[in-house]
Amino acid sequence: MSYETITVAQDGPAYIINLNRPDKRNAISVRMMHELQAAMKVAEAEASVRGIIITGGPAFFAAGADLNEALQVKTAAQGTEYFKHWHQLNASIEELAKPVIAGIEGFCITGGLELALACDLRVAAEGSTFAITSARIGTVAGAGGTQRLPRIVGTAHALEILFSADPIDAKEAYRMGLINRLTPKGGALDAAKALVGIYAQRAPLSLALVKRAVHRGMQMDLASGIEFETFLVTTIYGTDDKQEGISAFLEKRPARFKGK
Repeated sequence: MSYETITVAQDGPAYIINLNRPDKRNAISVRMMHELQAAMKVAEAEASVRGIIITGGPAFFAAGADLNEALQVKTAAQGTEYFKHWHQLNASIEELAKPVIAGIEGFCITGGLELALACDLRVAAEGSTFAITSARIGTVAGAGGTQRLPRIVGTAHALEILFSADPIDAKEAYRMGLINRLTPKGGALDAAKALVGIYAQRAPLSLALVKRAVHRGMQMDLASGIEFETFLVTTIYGTDDKQEGISAFLEKRPARFKGK
């Protein structure tokens, strides 16, 4: 499948999606959103892919939404239609059965950060910067930034970022938990691929259900979340991979998971 706004490549168990609008600093257009979703569906259907990495290349991750498209949004109805594309994209990342990692070099701004927030993990290099600049242009973050950011870094840190609309550096982002791994400059993609290499040794059904349990459970009260967790764990106890995993542990050998 060919794309206009992204490039894709598989490197071992990692499926790498590269945002590819360098002349627009990887501004995220509606077409890019659709192409990202299409590429992730391809990756999800390929059994040899055990993790997906979304990156923007060595210079920057993404400058945000394509403002030329955003300027055309002038009514509530148009806004609802426009942000529907964003919500579908980010929901598709969270609902994907495989881990999705954002590999970040350079700036990761507003819509770019909201895309990264929808990923399961964020790996970023020294020199990268993060901001949601909506308050500078008279808007509010509309691709989930006001909701996912406080869930990841806490309410106070999120409000500080949203109120100031100023960038924070990678060390501060790492300190507050916005990013999971901090690497030397130029090392984000390799570090993300190393994580996928670890996940490739784990049971794929386990990762899929862990991801579902966490994302759905965060929307529930604790008692409902525990009940949902119990439903998932009793479901996976009937799988071939569970039998293989426990047998391999008792026999002191590597497990051979098949995703069944």
